[in-house]
This record gives sequence, structure tokens and C-alpha cells, in this order.
Amino acid sequence: MAAHSKNVYFDEALGQDDASADGSESKPYKTLLFAHIQHPPTSAEGPQYLTRKKEAGADQGTGVSEVHQDWVPATKSALKKAANLLDQHKRKQAKGDELAVREKQEAAKRQQALDEAKKVHIQQDPSLPKAVKIRLNEKDPTVVKLRSGESAKDVDYSEGRGSRVRVTGRVHRLRTQKDVIFLTLQDGYGFLQVVLTGDLTKTYDAITMTLETSLEVFGEMWEVPPKQHAPDDRELHADYYTVIGKAAGDKEAITTRVSPDADPQTLYDNRHLVLRGENSSSVMKVRAALLRAFRQTYDEITPSCLEVTPPCMVQTQVEGGATLFAFDYYGQKAYLTQSSQLYLETCLPSLGNVFCVAPSFRAEKFQTRRHLSEYTHIEAELDFITFDDLLAHLELVMCRVVDIALANPQIAALVRELNPSFQVPERPFKRMKYADAIEWLREHDIRTGKGEPHRFGDDIAEAAERKMTDIINRPIFLTHFPVAIKAFYMKKDPTDERVTESVDCLMPGVGEIVGGSMRMDDYEELTEAYMRVEIDPAPYYWYTDQRKYGTSPHGGYGLGLERFLAWMCGRYTVKECSLYPRFTDRCTP
Repeated sequence: MAAHSKNVYFDEALGQDDASADGSESKPYKTLLFAHIQHPPTSAEGPQYLTRKKEAGADQGTGVSEVHQDWVPATKSALKKAANLLDQHKRKQAKGDELAVREKQEAAKRQQALDEAKKVHIQQDPSLPKAVKIRLNEKDPTVVKLRSGESAKDVDYSEGRGSRVRVTGRVHRLRTQKDVIFLTLQDGYGFLQVVLTGDLTKTYDAITMTLETSLEVFGEMWEVPPKQHAPDDRELHADYYTVIGKAAGDKEAITTRVSPDADPQTLYDNRHLVLRGENSSSVMKVRAALLRAFRQTYDEITPSCLEVTPPCMVQTQVEGGATLFAFDYYGQKAYLTQSSQLYLETCLPSLGNVFCVAPSFRAEKFQTRRHLSEYTHIEAELDFITFDDLLAHLELVMCRVVDIALANPQIAALVRELNPSFQVPERPFKRMKYADAIEWLREHDIRTGKGEPHRFGDDIAEAAERKMTDIINRPIFLTHFPVAIKAFYMKKDPTDERVTESVDCLMPGVGEIVGGSMRMDDYEELTEAYMRVEIDPAPYYWYTDQRKYGTSPHGGYGLGLERFLAWMCGRYTVKECSLYPRFTDRCTP
């Protein structure tokens, strides 16, 4: 602060409210409040606060310049306002000083508590019963007995009513009360509430406990007291624990890194931490259940389907060259597969109906809710069938998969938590031809992306397709798409060669989750199709040979697992249904 002066100057145009100003005529402050803060009024006579304002005035040339008036005393109203603001400033400063003192005292008190906690050491009592190692979801009563009722001690093995167990897990929830710490551990198999009392709450590790810290805990299993709640209505009363890996806290705490209101890209960057959350991990568990259910279904249906493992590195296209990921393969051009369909077709003569669960890759620069650059593709090919057979098979498989998954009580509970409104699809699915869908869209005034009425030949956009599906609100087999908008290998409808024997299965809330068709089984027709779409048939010799050596009517389909999962779990985007989603501009972590 500058030395006291009888006159203190401030200039709203040229002054500065910082250390570069001293309130002199040459270095005025900017505001009257700052002038009061630096030079508080001490008497009725001083200091005097002088100011000036600028006004427009003519210069020597033809333009207009700013001319500053002479210094004049601040008005009474301005002084009164500044005095009020100064009082507010003083109160705020006093409150800040008080807060700083209190924070310093609390910091000292906490440091003292930490120092005292470092002196507390806990040891395992060798006289206690040997602990049984269990997973957190273990409920077998022959392994885990739950103690109930009341006891004078938090842990008491004298009556043998509760099993002594040893568990490992990470702190998923943490709640501290006066003399008790409640922890909820998770280990990927289940959740278990742990109760720490006595000296267990006074150690340095207990006082500095953070979420995601990994622990080994020993203790007695209890029923949860009446009117209390805990996972599976039980809890572990600890008699000893050790910290295996302490998790970061404060600014690096997991709740800071992946807060619920974080930017989506931040959440994708920290996907490895997001996966520890209950919703994300539940989706992954349902995903695993669906994969098991698909394999079980393909094994149980008649005729069954055999699982095969086609290559992911290919030199042919299935869905159009614009969506291929190309790479150098020992000097040759190769691609990541768009679909395993062509390879599955070659298996039919010797293996019968086949399926695969494999990644597919699409270089589509779509930023939509249902597009991924890499996704899990469940594909099947069926031999000696009709188009109606294909639709019946698809309906059977999807419904059977849902039934198998929901037959598992744990998976059914997860689906209810994730998507309370989910309903098992009603059979039979609604059949709707593409031409009828175009008419339906026109009748309901659902237009194209360009705002025009839909016409036969349009590739129905995602938004229109999803809106139609949501209004009808039941699974739809949308069939018989025009030849021009479908893949080259799809068989034409013998009764209307403008269209193909093709199908998309549409589900409410998601839209298309399956695409399939009958495949061309005639050698000449397939050769003409290569020419029509300007594909060199030479690299496809092995695929064309299927029509040369005992052709047959056959068809198949591809189902996007992430879309199926988004439908069942009520997820807004398929990105939530992939372990580490890959989409436009995202290939990390």
C-alpha cells in the first residue's frame, strides 16, 4: 500500500485496481471501492477521494478524441455506496479470516489424529477360529452360517453361531459414523457390507480409507439387524483387516476422475474406472450371460448350429468398399472383416448349419447412438431353407436367448435394475414389407432427413426407422428391401424381382439389431451381381465355387450383440455395451 495522502485519486477509464496503482494523480485506482480498501476513511475531513470522467472532444484533425475532465470530489451517493461496499468487504474478509483460522485448527486437529492413529496397531488374534476363505457372493449355509440376535460383543465366536470368514475386495461404498465404519466391498462376484468397530476404526488406514482401496478382512458373518439394509441382508463384523492396495484420494479420487456429470469423452478416457461402477459392470455381466445363452441356443435348437471361427483378416468385401479398414499384409492389400458371412457359407456342405461369435469392423464415420467401428457380430448360415424358415429361426433364436438369460435369477435382477420396463418380446413378431413401411411412413408424415416424403427405393434413415418401431412398439421383421439398396449377394424375390428376400429385425428403443437374407444360390446370377456392383470376381473364386459344386437354397443373418444388449438393458447408446468402445476418433484406452 502507498503512503497515506490527503487526496486519493481514482479514474474508471485509466485507473488500475492492483499493485501498479498507488492512488496518486499519476497512478490512480480504477474504482472508489478499491480506493476505500487501500485508504479507508479515517475522519470526516480525510482522505478526499477525487475522480474524473472522460468526454468526447474534437482534436486538431477531422476525427473525434476523448478529453478527460479535471479532478473533482466523488459524489455523496458514490461515497455512501462505497462505504456500504467497504463494510461488506470487511465482513467477507473477516469471515474468510475466521474460516482460514478454523481450517488451520481443523488441519492441526486432523494431523494430530493422524499422528495418534499411527500409534494404533492391530493384530490378528491367534486364538480365534480359523477363517474360511469365501467369495462375496457365497451363500451356501454349510459354508457360511449367519449369526442373529443381540450380543454384548461385536464379535463373539464362543457360541459358534456365526462363521468366521476371510474375504478380499475393494471398497465400493464408505460411511463413517462416530465409532463405526461401514464399508461395502465388491470383488466382481458380489457385494458385502463390512462393519469396523473399536480399535479397527482408529488406525491410520481406517482414518484415511478411500474408495477402491483393496482389503483383506477377517470376521464373523451376521444377519442384518431389523429395519437395516445391506446387500443380501447380511454383514461381516470384522475382527481384523489389512490394506492390500490403498487407492488414491483427494483430487485423484475415483469419484473426481469419473464424476456422474463428467464430459462423455472424459468418461471414455477413463473407461477403465467407469467399468468399476455398478451400472457398467452389470451391463458387462448381462453381456456375458447373452453370449452363453446364444451358444446354448444354437446347440439346443433343431437342427443345431456348429460354432466355427472365421478369419478377421480378409481380402474381400461384404458390405461395400467405403467401410473397409485397409492394412498392408506382407506387401498385399488386406482388410479387417466387415462380416464372416462368406466364410460361413463355405462351411455348410460339410458342417451343416453354422454360427460364429467374432468381431466385425466398419469404417463408418457415423456419430450415432447405434454405430461402432468394432462390434461383436453373431452370425449364422442355414442350409436348405426357405425365407419363411429363416424368419422362424430368427424369431426362435432371439426369444430363446432372452428366456435362457432371464432364467438366471442374478441376470434377471440385473436386467430389472437396468431396464425396469423391459418385456419379453411377444411372438409372433410383426411382419412388414419394405413397401408397406414406406406407405406407413407417408401416412404418419415421418419424412426423410431432407424433409421429403419417403418413396420406394429410399434407404430408410435410422431416425425414421426407430420412430416407426417405437410407435408400433413391438418387434418387427421388416422384409423385402429393394435390390438397389442391399448387398450384391442377396437373393431376389422370385415373385417380385425389384426386391430381395431380405430382413431387418427392428426392436423398440434401438431399431435394427439383425440383418439377414436368403443368399444367391445360382452361379450365373451371382456372376451378374459382381458385374452390377463392379466387383472383381477373381478374389471371390472360393465363394463362387459354392454355386459350382452342389448349390443349395440357403440364408443367414448377422446380429449386433451390442445392439441386442442395449435393447435388453435399456442403454441409450451401444457404446455403453462394449467393454472398450471403438468408434470414430476413439481408439483408446
